[in-house]
Amino acid sequence: MGTHVIKMPDIGEGIAEVELSVWHVQVGDMVVEDQVLADVMTDKAMVDIPSPVHGKVIALGGQPGEVMAVGSILISIEVEGAGNVKDAPPAAPAKVAPVETAQAAPTPAPAMAAPLAKPAVPVSRPAPQAPVARSADERPLASPAVRKHALDAGIQLRLVQGSGPAGRILHEDLDAYLAQGTARAAAPAAYAERHDEQQIPVIGMRRKIAQRMQDATQRAAHFSYVEEIDVTAVEELRAHLNEKHGASRGKLTLLPFLVRALVVALRDFPQINARYDDQAQVITRLGAVHVGVATQSDVGLMVPVVRHAEARSLWDSAAEIARLANAARNGKASRDELSGSSITLTSLGALGGIVSTPVLNLPEVAIVGVNKIVERPMVIKGQIVVRKMMNLSSSFDHRVVDGMDAALFIQAIRGLLEQPASLFVE
Repeated sequence: MGTHVIKMPDIGEGIAEVELSVWHVQVGDMVVEDQVLADVMTDKAMVDIPSPVHGKVIALGGQPGEVMAVGSILISIEVEGAGNVKDAPPAAPAKVAPVETAQAAPTPAPAMAAPLAKPAVPVSRPAPQAPVARSADERPLASPAVRKHALDAGIQLRLVQGSGPAGRILHEDLDAYLAQGTARAAAPAAYAERHDEQQIPVIGMRRKIAQRMQDATQRAAHFSYVEEIDVTAVEELRAHLNEKHGASRGKLTLLPFLVRALVVALRDFPQINARYDDQAQVITRLGAVHVGVATQSDVGLMVPVVRHAEARSLWDSAAEIARLANAARNGKASRDELSGSSITLTSLGALGGIVSTPVLNLPEVAIVGVNKIVERPMVIKGQIVVRKMMNLSSSFDHRVVDGMDAALFIQAIRGLLEQPASLFVE
């Protein structure tokens, strides 16, 4: 018997260290080739680390939440034959308890090859595994959203069989549990006192989001500008196009029109389609418009990028937005798809509220926030009429963008959306 050591792979892009997010195996487990061992978190995305060998786990190299250097020992596996190390001590055994986290694997870059064995290359997650029985004190793997779903439904998670990797419980598992009519714990009485507490480690994607939000608010000089827009005409155009072409080209939401409005308006405001390197004191203005579309997922806010929006039609933009949003929500967006934006569009849809103050997605200098559409009485030419109104709540980096330019930029978007034919006049 020998020992096969798997080291933290080189994810690429000059990354020197990554965060160990969750283990999918424990000491003593038997593993097979290509089985996912752990999830690691880079600055941009979550990556699965598979096993290049068959064998038995004899040591784990770290705890979830620990930042590990590329090249450090991740895991040691006892294998048939000589293994890939000689007289080298394995990683110190680590007792790893399940940690509340919900990571989904993006499409990753190649990892560092392990000698004498198949390289540990990040791959997609394996097919759902058979669930295992849980003791009363065992904490099953589930995302915060799934835990809230279970709490609202009065379900004890330890009684639910998970179909995700390592037995992780998904929303579909809760739905199946309810559909089967399985006995469940009663939900807390409406007026009963509660004394339970829950500690959730801030690791993985949630820690990255927290760091980026804090960094953005500390470094950039934020200011926000809110404008009301009459979207009655553009909504009528959207409905007409969907009725005429929806079956053959797909349904259009308002987002592709907003992307088009950004593209056209930015022609006159190149200083807003820019990135600011505040350490080098350099502003880079881009000709290409790479629109980040803020997307909520189970692991938190992600911003996939619609590249070269200036070269896309309405339906092309709509298809790309839908594809990227689906990839982000399912944890399949790659690092390339989550980076490189030049301006960000954020929307809470029907929950958009009246006004918001979006946080910049550094190193960008502008983010355009979309609030909900509501019908309001408006006075037009002395007559009170009902119109569909929507606010744009946008933020800018005052170090780069002057207040007047920001206001004129949003007014340009307003003019384009209120006269939607101008979106397509060259």
